[in-house]
Amino acid sequence: MSDIHAAASTGYARAATAYAAGRPGYPAALDEWLTAAMALGPGRVALDLGAGTGKLTTRLVATGARVIAVEPVDEMRAALSASLPGVEALAGMATAIPLADASVDAITCGQSFHWFATPQALAEIARVLRPGGWLGLVWNVRDERTPWVQALTDIMTPYEGDAPRFHTGAWRRLFPAPGFGPLKERWFDHTHVGPFETVVMDRVMSVSFIASLPEAEQALVRARIAALAPQHAARADPARVVFPYRTLAVSAQRI
Repeated sequence: MSDIHAAASTGYARAATAYAAGRPGYPAALDEWLTAAMALGPGRVALDLGAGTGKLTTRLVATGARVIAVEPVDEMRAALSASLPGVEALAGMATAIPLADASVDAITCGQSFHWFATPQALAEIARVLRPGGWLGLVWNVRDERTPWVQALTDIMTPYEGDAPRFHTGAWRRLFPAPGFGPLKERWFDHTHVGPFETVVMDRVMSVSFIASLPEAEQALVRARIAALAPQHAARADPARVVFPYRTLAVSAQRI
C-alpha cells in the first residue's frame, strides 16, 4: 500500500476511532440521490471506494443494493467491518481495485476522491464500472460561513502541507474525462449534533495531517480547539454542539 499518501496512511491508522466518532454521517436527503441519481436498489451492486470507517457505506446498504467496500488502511477497514459485518470489506486502492472488469453498477467515494484524483485511478474506476453505471463523489464540507467553523479551519490550515484537499478543487481537473459523461452536482444542508469533545475535538483530531503530527504538536492543536469552546461552538451547551455542514454530491455516468 505504498501509494497511499503518508498523511493518510499514518493519520488514519492512528485516528480511526476519532474518525468514527467525530466525523458526521450523511444527510437523509442523500438517500434519494443514491436511489435516483445513482440508480441503486435491490439487484444492483455498489462499491464504496476509500470507504474509511463506513460512514457512506451505511447509506449504500440502506438502498438494498449489494455493497462492497474497498479501504487500504487496515484500522479504518476493521472499524467498518465491526459496524457493518454484512458488508464485504476488501483491502485495495483506487489504482488497484480487487474486482473484475465491469462488475459493479455504481462506485461511490465518500470524503475520499481528492486523495486519488489521478488519470490512473479514474481509468481503474472506469474498468470496474459497467457501461451505464455511475460514479458518485460525496463530501461533507464544513460550513465556514459560521465564524467558529472558520476559526477551526484557521487552526488546521497551517498543518496541511502537501496533503490533497477537497477545498483546492484539484480533483475537478480530471473532468471532463474519457469514458464519463458530464458532472452533475447537488448540494444538501447537513448538521452534526453532539458533545463538543466528539463533533468538534474528535472531528479536527481525525484530520489526516493533524492525526499524523507528533504528540506534542497535537497537544497544542487540542489546546487551541479547546479555547474555542467558551467563545463559539460550546457557548450555549457543550453537550449539544450543532456543527454545520453542506454536503456535495457529484455524479457522472460511465459511457
